[in-house]
Amino acid sequence: MVKMKYIEFSGAEHVVEVKPGTSLMEAARMNNVPGILADCGGACACATCHVMVEPEWRDRIPAISDEEEVMLEFGLEERTEGSRLSCQIPATEELNLIVLRLPESQT
Repeated sequence: MVKMKYIEFSGAEHVVEVKPGTSLMEAARMNNVPGILADCGGACACATCHVMVEPEWRDRIPAISDEEEVMLEFGLEERTEGSRLSCQIPATEELNLIVLRLPESQT
């Protein structure tokens, strides 16, 4: 199992645990983490699962695709260096205890 921590804009924290291979978006939805809307269901066709990956984890996640880059440009929240779509990141053992922050627009 892989654990991850989602931190809402308000500071509320949610630690969840899922099987490897589950997207970080699915992990949030399965565990009722507020702020991950996932309007497109994980198809990389919206930006409602936007998260900010903490700096120490950024080199451990898959490279961002061109499709994801475009979707992040259309999001409600200003993009940051750590901005990613959680639907595009699978949970792996290497990401155990990853920390993800949620943008204010997804409160």
